[in-house]
Amino acid sequence: MIDNLSWVVAYPEILLLIMACVIALVDLGVKTPLRTVTHFLSMLTLGGLAVLLASYAQTGQTIYGFGGMVVSDPMGNWLKCFASISLMATLVYGRNYAASRDMLRGGELYTLSLFALLGIFVMISGHNFLVIYLGLEMLTLSSYALVAMNRDNARSTEAAMKYFVLGALASGFLLYGMSMMYGATGSLDLARVLEVISSGQHNKQVLILGVVFVVTGLAFKLGAVPFHMWIPDVYQGAPTVVTLLIGAAPKLAAFAIVMRLLVEGMLPLSIDWQQMMAVLAVGSLLIGNLAAIAQTNLKRMLAFSTISQMGFLLLAFVAGNAGGNYSNTTNAYSAGMFYAVTYVLTTLATFGVIMMLSRRDFESEELADLAGLNVRSPVLAGIMAICMFSLAGIPPLVGFYGKLAVLQALITSGLSVHIGLAIFAVLMSLIGAFYYLRVVKVMYFDAPTQTASIEAPADARAVLSINGLLVLILGIVPSSLMTLCSQAIAGLFR
Repeated sequence: MIDNLSWVVAYPEILLLIMACVIALVDLGVKTPLRTVTHFLSMLTLGGLAVLLASYAQTGQTIYGFGGMVVSDPMGNWLKCFASISLMATLVYGRNYAASRDMLRGGELYTLSLFALLGIFVMISGHNFLVIYLGLEMLTLSSYALVAMNRDNARSTEAAMKYFVLGALASGFLLYGMSMMYGATGSLDLARVLEVISSGQHNKQVLILGVVFVVTGLAFKLGAVPFHMWIPDVYQGAPTVVTLLIGAAPKLAAFAIVMRLLVEGMLPLSIDWQQMMAVLAVGSLLIGNLAAIAQTNLKRMLAFSTISQMGFLLLAFVAGNAGGNYSNTTNAYSAGMFYAVTYVLTTLATFGVIMMLSRRDFESEELADLAGLNVRSPVLAGIMAICMFSLAGIPPLVGFYGKLAVLQALITSGLSVHIGLAIFAVLMSLIGAFYYLRVVKVMYFDAPTQTASIEAPADARAVLSINGLLVLILGIVPSSLMTLCSQAIAGLFR
């Protein structure tokens, strides 16, 4: 562990901030409808960041900077690397979609996306309550503006207002919880908070109340039941490219801040926050899967699917440190990281297909719009089918292995409550398989309702093909990614 290397720790964030400002200025002189120069500079920036962060992560070092407020460790660097790649894919998929809806009149889509990514980076790197909160606000403020980008669409404006109001409420809960944690421990630094909690020199009642508010705020950001109200409306109302922006990379940041706040900062209190996580997980799996069955809008169905998937992710946090036994900790949290990364990978391909099927004045977001897709485009239908099977947890796709890893972590703990949760999760997955398989049935067995040709640029088709293949290949050979996640999580406990 190395200290006092502040600038080295912050190089990715500094590079991203500088390039976001440069791209915003350069874009003022860009006149092409597809913002070619802006797009190229954004891709160059994100690709460079991904390479830099991967090289940081492979060193295996944990470096603290700015008085311990910021940390660079393998888990954080890999998550930031994956977030950068996720944003690259999102912008490639969404470029034509946004241009056809006059959302590229300026470079706001690119600059706001980069500032949202900067917020994600700060959230992941933060090792101090206030730094994490600042990163969260940078992400959410950029997201509010992105959701409302299609200014002429009343549904988008309504979604942005709902997102803003509920997001502000969630931020208030989180900030209030952090203030109570500060009052109970006397510090905003996660390492110091952990030290005070471990020593028992704290106000137990205030601390537990603070944990309740922090978990509530985190549940809002994850979209866990009963704090899920914003997700279906925002997913449906936002332009599809923005739906993907807020539904993919931010999930990696949400996983990271749960790890930072609850695991790195409050692990001795796990008996308290794990009970809350279990309740949130059960509610999310139940409501998410049951509500998704009733949806005919594809984006709304995927929103409830996200809620159920986040319930599965929360089970990984329930399994860690079971009954005070730390032997299962690395296994459980690495399963959670694997699940978060592979969920984002699958989500990218799913929304990528939806955007390719959309065209000017037509949003391909109803289930009926996918009817007979196999006749119109066997490749897109195949990729969509792979994604649906993966989300349903059907082998040999990566979603199956992700669910298996989380269930294995639960069962390994040996606690009867955890085994019961694993059985419940399997039953909910069976229910969830219905609405995922319904999409496949519509694509392959229903008569086509759309006859328009599917036009998509070569780069988007290439990225989507690679994306779909990764969902398949990482399910067949998951060991490399699972090892990466295990090593990254193990680095937190050295």
